[in-house]
Amino acid sequence: MRQVAVRLETALTEQRGHLFPWVPVALATGIGLYFGLPEEPPIYALGMCCVLGVAVLFLSRWLRVGRAPLAIAAGLILCGIALAGARAHMVAAPQLGFRYYGPVEGRVVEIDRSASDALRLTLDRVVLRRMAPQETPERVRVALHGTQGFLTPAPGQTVILTGHLAPPGGAAEPGGFDFRRHAWFLRLGAVGYTRTPALLLEPPEGGQHVLRARMWLSARVQAALPGESGAFAAAIMTGDRSGMGQETLDALRHSNLAHLLAISGLHMGLLAGFVFGATRLLLLAHPRSRHYWPGKKIAAAVALAASAGYLALSGGNVATERAFIMVAVMLVAVICDRRALSLRAVALAALVVLVLRPEALLGPGFQMSFAATVALVTVFGWLRDRGAERNAPRWVRPVISVVVSSATASLATAPVAMAHFNLIAHYGLVANLVSVPIMGMVVVPMAVVAALLLPFGLDWLALWLMKPALDWILFVARTVSGWEGSLGHVLAPGPMVLPLLALGGLMLCLWQGRFRLAGLVPVALAAALWSASARPDVLIADTGALVGAMTENGRALSRERGAGFLAGIWLENDGQAGGQEEAAALWPPGAEERTARITLAGLRVTHLQGSRAAQAFGGCDGSELVVSSVDIPEIPGCDIYDPERLRATGAVAVWLTPQGPRIVTAAGHRLWHGAGSRDQ
Repeated sequence: MRQVAVRLETALTEQRGHLFPWVPVALATGIGLYFGLPEEPPIYALGMCCVLGVAVLFLSRWLRVGRAPLAIAAGLILCGIALAGARAHMVAAPQLGFRYYGPVEGRVVEIDRSASDALRLTLDRVVLRRMAPQETPERVRVALHGTQGFLTPAPGQTVILTGHLAPPGGAAEPGGFDFRRHAWFLRLGAVGYTRTPALLLEPPEGGQHVLRARMWLSARVQAALPGESGAFAAAIMTGDRSGMGQETLDALRHSNLAHLLAISGLHMGLLAGFVFGATRLLLLAHPRSRHYWPGKKIAAAVALAASAGYLALSGGNVATERAFIMVAVMLVAVICDRRALSLRAVALAALVVLVLRPEALLGPGFQMSFAATVALVTVFGWLRDRGAERNAPRWVRPVISVVVSSATASLATAPVAMAHFNLIAHYGLVANLVSVPIMGMVVVPMAVVAALLLPFGLDWLALWLMKPALDWILFVARTVSGWEGSLGHVLAPGPMVLPLLALGGLMLCLWQGRFRLAGLVPVALAAALWSASARPDVLIADTGALVGAMTENGRALSRERGAGFLAGIWLENDGQAGGQEEAAALWPPGAEERTARITLAGLRVTHLQGSRAAQAFGGCDGSELVVSSVDIPEIPGCDIYDPERLRATGAVAVWLTPQGPRIVTAAGHRLWHGAGSRDQ
């Protein structure tokens, strides 16, 4: 044991000067531990973690070089737990505790589209009938269905509508994505829809200048370029995707081109590079500025200002923040005559994002963004150190850069995308190779030119030149996504798969020396765990509206219509192709109307759909699990899951074991929903 400790201390000593990139990794570990807790820790425990973490960090200054990193890592983990807990308490806001129908008044703060392609408004300053201000949700999100057209939504408007609101829904299944947690950090207290027209109550007032400018620019771009091309251009330039149709979004996702929509490293890097290069050329045009002015530093300052404006205009999501911090570090390094591109810059960006928004760690945007960036910096650093580009002909270098960057980013983000979305685009690399160069050479430069020509009313000229490039990218997306076998379905991994993949990938990229190959061990273990992953035998929706049973031919659903959102999530997590109707066809036909029955390994599962089916139910025959979409009284011999019970348990998963059914619920004791997954 002592020899192992000595070797570890020696290894850490050899890493001296290369350990800063591990700082956000340790902090992220603490944040992940907080979110993984089954119960909410008391505030005093979070305070103790903070005090103890700071004390350990302070005392590490007096430890030996080989031991200090371990103490620093422990201190950062404790600080990460405290940081995430503090953030969760800071964003606390009222959440609706019941289903509400009635008038809704609020100010528009965000406009987007729902999964059903309906226009959706996020409102603050909410007023609900017969609700005290201190109990009213701070924000609500309402999808506009039915006959609309009486309102052109704009940020800052006060609108009124008659809507159906409900508390944010929980996880579709135990261990799955928890929308209530996501809504908690957005301070979103209710979600719903309206089928009546939304009406303007008051015009936009002062404030929200950036958001209003963003939506104004988006509308101007879409007016100059009608159709999907204009909506695509608006998404790239402002981050507003509300004009894009669901079919186009699906084509981009299924061809692995959806990253072109997210204003991230590609866009920010191209923008900064174009502005930097254009400014340098302008300064070289005049003899005085060419010979007497620090042209490179001036160009870096101008590019930094342009990047900051792009960040503000885009709405500032995680990927954009990370990209801006990376670009800012690089440009400041140029101004200070320092080396710009390094893993330290990536680590600094991750550290800033995690400190500001610890909850971002759980999202696919953060994970995919940093996975791609770390991999790209590592690979291109390796190629640079070996002079790979210098040995290639000059005309081949851009081609090599595009191929290597596309392949590296695709490989680095593929496991994360597969884990979160259960999909893999088989021809994504092909689509990126023929689209990303067009994005860099035409789309982003023309977007910058359009912004420069906007004050003169000539932005339409640059947008017109941009249109063929946008049409080409959309054509590639639709073509590639339409190829046979273009999309693969992947089984959802277990909870330890992504952490192990992250650990292995970080070891391969951040560790110096041959020991980095040890990162292949957790990667291989993650692959083995993923391949051995199993899915629940029975899934029950938290409303009792749907039941899914795993058969030899895949997941069978108790209904062919209704609860389509949950059905889609279950089938995606199963890695099962086809829709709800195909899955419903796998359920055994029954003679009773609106009553679905299936038997799995001796357990009989009955789904009662509606009050008539519940009233006609005659009781249980032996071991039977009964799910009802309406409340029913207790029946001897039946294990009943009706809406009243499901409100306490959340979604339910049943695993059939030789010892009997093992039931896992999605309820918990956390700030955002009051309970955590537990076995019964």
